[in-house]
Amino acid sequence: MSKILLTGGAGYIGSHVCHLLIDHGHEVTCIDSLITGNKELLPKEVKLEIFDIAEKEKVKNLIKNNNFELVFHFAGLIRVDESVEQPERYNNFNYTKAKTFLETCYENGLKKVIFSSTAAVYGNPEVEKVKETDPTDPLNPYASSKLELENFIRETSEQYDSKYIILRYFNVAGADEKMRTGLISKVSTHLIKVACEVVVGKRDKLIINGDDYATPDGTAIRDFIHVSDLAEIHLISANHLIGGGESNLFNCGYGNGFSIKEVIKEINKVINKNLETSIGPRRSGDSEMIVSNVDKFMKYFSWKPKYNNLNYILKTAIKWEKKLNNQI
Repeated sequence: MSKILLTGGAGYIGSHVCHLLIDHGHEVTCIDSLITGNKELLPKEVKLEIFDIAEKEKVKNLIKNNNFELVFHFAGLIRVDESVEQPERYNNFNYTKAKTFLETCYENGLKKVIFSSTAAVYGNPEVEKVKETDPTDPLNPYASSKLELENFIRETSEQYDSKYIILRYFNVAGADEKMRTGLISKVSTHLIKVACEVVVGKRDKLIINGDDYATPDGTAIRDFIHVSDLAEIHLISANHLIGGGESNLFNCGYGNGFSIKEVIKEINKVINKNLETSIGPRRSGDSEMIVSNVDKFMKYFSWKPKYNNLNYILKTAIKWEKKLNNQI
């Protein structure tokens, strides 16, 4: 059993990781300001501290009063469209506050960190499947803020004698099979989340953001990973660092590209009818095609995903949306 600190644990991915850590007998403390998180998603065993990660004294006292072995940093803002409108806010939350938080951790002896980054740092890759060593070229302020923090973590690791794992997420979807947690958002922008809202009648139709991309069917291509597999990647990474392992950077996806239209076709199969859709303009800051090369993590840890199946991802996402909408 390890004592683990998490930021943003009341969010979508953070809450899945909390459940998995508790399932594995770890002791978990979560810092979350709850500006986007939902405390109902957290297991009751998690100790929740409600404050901002940039509140140095509170962070310092928490670290001093606990013997944390590792910190997961999930907290941050995640909407690409919003980041285009509010670049300063995204830089402040995702870089400035996070840097303050991590410096406080390092200065108080908490020196092992796992950081939630994003495949958006690659921009529009020129390769079919993007590797960790491929160039970064963020297309929006959200991606830039994440890359800035990645660079800070890497560049200061010698100075602070810190160890890190940076995880670049591709498109995370689905929900916990026991329906303990899933995606809740006040303003949904993720394709599968929006589609599920159409399925349960929260929205009239799904707007496809652009069908004039240079892809086989004109719609953008994405690599979807089930959130429970992503949670397991975090657990494996934590065990690695706690066990004295070296710093590293990994892509988190399956290496399968699905176009927006292909995802809709699969949803239609799941629900046994056709989802109402229409074509809208492209969104500013969106990549045309981004699919991961995931060889590095899989080989390094001899890991195989459990839920690499688009149909299953969609079924769990729809089931969760029905639960939220009191339909199950």
